[in-house]
Amino acid sequence: MSKSQGDSSANRVMSIDAYRGFVMLAMASSGFGFSVLAKPENLQKLADSGSNPFPNWLLKGLAYQFDHVVWAGCGFWDLIQPSFMFLVGVALPFSYSRRESEGQSVATRFRHVMWRSFALVALGVFLSSNGAKQTNFTFMNVLSQIGLGYPLLYLFRERSLRTQFVAAAIILVGYWGWFANYTIPPAQFEDVTAAISDRDEKLRLAGKKIPEEPQPLPGFGSHWNKHVNAASDVDRKLLNVFPSEKEPFRGQKYWVNDGGYQTLNFIPSLATMLLGLMAGTVLRSGVRDGEKVKWLLTAGAICFGVSMALDTSIWPVAIPNCDWHLAPIVKRIWTPGWAVFSSGWTFWMLAAFYWVIDIRQWRAWSWPLVIVGMNSIAMYVMSQLIKPWMGGTLKTHLATLDALFGWKHGITYTVFGEFSFATPLEHAARLFGLWLICVWLYRRKIFLRV
Repeated sequence: MSKSQGDSSANRVMSIDAYRGFVMLAMASSGFGFSVLAKPENLQKLADSGSNPFPNWLLKGLAYQFDHVVWAGCGFWDLIQPSFMFLVGVALPFSYSRRESEGQSVATRFRHVMWRSFALVALGVFLSSNGAKQTNFTFMNVLSQIGLGYPLLYLFRERSLRTQFVAAAIILVGYWGWFANYTIPPAQFEDVTAAISDRDEKLRLAGKKIPEEPQPLPGFGSHWNKHVNAASDVDRKLLNVFPSEKEPFRGQKYWVNDGGYQTLNFIPSLATMLLGLMAGTVLRSGVRDGEKVKWLLTAGAICFGVSMALDTSIWPVAIPNCDWHLAPIVKRIWTPGWAVFSSGWTFWMLAAFYWVIDIRQWRAWSWPLVIVGMNSIAMYVMSQLIKPWMGGTLKTHLATLDALFGWKHGITYTVFGEFSFATPLEHAARLFGLWLICVWLYRRKIFLRV
């Protein structure tokens, strides 16, 4: 990583920074702990205490939106990573056009691309190894995923919109076809099932949470089920090449990823970045601003139409005799259906930010977002490394408010304690602390770049 003094891009599209900052703040918030607050046992404690001013349906709704869905489907929280990756594509034409205008040669720019790719992959592995006894060679982290696909993304920077679209379509259709034609061998299916049972038993004995397993998709959609898809098969070959602190089971250390994430997700997510590159190419073009917004909205509508026609599970209302999963919408394995569906939202969100900030020039409100967006790597790293420490420090020092005000209602109902609305308040306090660090970096014109 490098540290630059000042921001040398004179004509930034502020909406890109604001959108990126919004995504980073959402990520660093950890969903404000709503998923913890809405657990049945906690809702029951709130009901018993009579201290819950909000209906359960509201808390459950917030918990759904601020957590990842178990498998198929989409909530707000699932849109954070595709937004970040989409914006990598949006920003690329601006970044390397600036480098070209500064006189950098083609070779110099490509060397920077390769260095950025390596640095992102390495940083992703480093963050994934935080707290481990040895290096955790896994490549599911969003930074590693971006790094793996970044050189290919760069090669399409100066291509036409048609070429960029065709490349994205080939990637998605080809990846879909590979999954559709894969069936896990029976012997491997038995081994995977046994490995999951062994894992669950060890977690149960240790008193730890057992990962939630989704209901399998029926029929044709079964090709995209958790742990038994084509990409999971590749990881069982790839990741066992690297050293691991895990104990071997039936001769292998790696069998499944608890969340279902796979290394080869970077292939369809490259299509997400290519769609972002198309959006960035349009924003940098000379067409009228109104036409740019119209293009973004139309692109988003097409993405929604295509993806929802291929997978009825995403429909808000079930319709009789309409139940098919030709291209399931699953974020955890970045299915082609997910890549298209999530891009519908990212196109629309970018259009909204661009219209408000860069066309209407309503910018004052966006400053808290922009300063984070201009230091997105710093915010991401801080959220991974120091957020837990910050939470512990807040509990240590701000728990004195509990003793000062004595807020007790038959349960541990505290401001910075162990339960109730302490959880969202604690997460908000940690987020505010990280944001203040971004303010400090911004005012000193320090921007972390890769």
